[in-house]
Order: sequence, then C-alpha cells, then structure tokens
Amino acid sequence: MKLLLDTHILLWWLNDDEKLSENARQLIKNSDNDIYVSHVSLWEIQIKVMTGKLNVDLAAIIQQLSENNFQQLPSHTNHILILAKLPPHHQDPFDRMLVSQALSEPLHLITHDKFVSRYSESIILV
Repeated sequence: MKLLLDTHILLWWLNDDEKLSENARQLIKNSDNDIYVSHVSLWEIQIKVMTGKLNVDLAAIIQQLSENNFQQLPSHTNHILILAKLPPHHQDPFDRMLVSQALSEPLHLITHDKFVSRYSESIILV
C-alpha cells in the first residue's frame, strides 16, 4: 500500500510520540508499504518553526526521511487542480493540499484529523 503521512503523523513517528496509535505504527513500519512525505509537510514544519509554533530542526527531519526509507513527494500542478475541486470540509491549506496529493497520486493519507478523513474513504483515520 502507498501511504502519505500527515504532518503530525510524521512528527509523532520521528519522535516516537505516544500519541501515535499502534495501528499507525504498524502501517508505517510494515515493509510492504511505501511511505511518502510531502514537501507540503516540510513547508508546513518550516513555517511553524519560523512562527515559533514548533521547535525542530528541519534539516534533521529531512535526513531522517531517508533513514526511515520514506520517499519525498513534490507538489505538481495536477495536485493544485484537484485542490480546486475539494469541498470545504477543512480550512487548513496544508491539510487540503495533502488531501489533494493523496487523491491525485493516489495514496492513502494517514491522519489523526477527523475533518481531513471526511474527504475520502481512502484516507486512514488513526
């Protein structure tokens, strides 16, 4: 299965945070699954660092992506076109873009956000 990690899921995984459900842990560590991290998430992390909402080292996170065998997913124009068609279930622009990428590729987005999960049955709420 191809899985796209929501930003908070990525951070919880990298920090071995107890907030990450056992189901999510099993999905991420299953070697049969391909795990993707969007550049949108990296952008979101950096913006939160710059605004003081988050204290992490983005360069270290990027290094950990390859150490975890996570693949990076860049943004493409087709992702933006899907974004324009999304209903307004959620107002966060980063989450909406992640949903667009997941629907476009297609990938299963793993999230803990119940509002994000309303976009598609392919989104995995953990």
